[in-house]
Amino acid sequence: MDVEHPEAGVSETAAAIAEPARTRMLCALLDGRARTSTELALIAGINPSTASVHLAKLRERRLVLMHVQGRHRYYSLHDHQVAAAIEALTVIAGGPIGKFEPNTPERMRAARTCYDHVAGALGVALRDRLRDMGWLSDVPGSQGLYDLTVEGTDELSKLGMDVSAARAQRRRFACDCLDWSERRPHLAGAVGAGLLSIALQRKWVVKDFESRVLSVTRLGQREMHRRFDLAV
Repeated sequence: MDVEHPEAGVSETAAAIAEPARTRMLCALLDGRARTSTELALIAGINPSTASVHLAKLRERRLVLMHVQGRHRYYSLHDHQVAAAIEALTVIAGGPIGKFEPNTPERMRAARTCYDHVAGALGVALRDRLRDMGWLSDVPGSQGLYDLTVEGTDELSKLGMDVSAARAQRRRFACDCLDWSERRPHLAGAVGAGLLSIALQRKWVVKDFESRVLSVTRLGQREMHRRFDLAV
């Protein structure tokens, strides 16, 4: 990006996202999985050669990464910042928050992935409970940035989160991410990613193979009620 004229880079990146086929590709990658250009072409409703052109443009604007595995090439979102930007644009596209009436399919609205953290009603509820229980504290002078309290660090460590490693990551430690179906924040950042990892490892939730949906298991229902007083 031109540091003297950053608005030029913003405009070019926005244009790259705005093309409908590219938008469908980017939204499909919000579940954190990598996909081939053939798969993304089917999702976007275009032929493979056209998809390759679009993916080259998205790589140029640092919106996607290409991973080579043998003779296959897979594509994923460039990083969590791209995921947050796409999620935020989805919220904006939905219209004013004050007039919001949810029409998202129930399973998608209940719980899903937003790149590498939990979104939907479950994600919003988890963020709220961590604050209410005193595990998260606001970072002074910021909006939507959090730190872990001593209690929060201790409790998440007991669940298996490596808090020191999370702090060392080159990303925000814990932050709000506006949820496009709930229109309220869920928890993102390294802590949000760590919570999803814990939930998957402990079999509290399982990923849907074909979508971003997360299904809460019976074990997950019991454990989230016991540990977070959440009815899911």
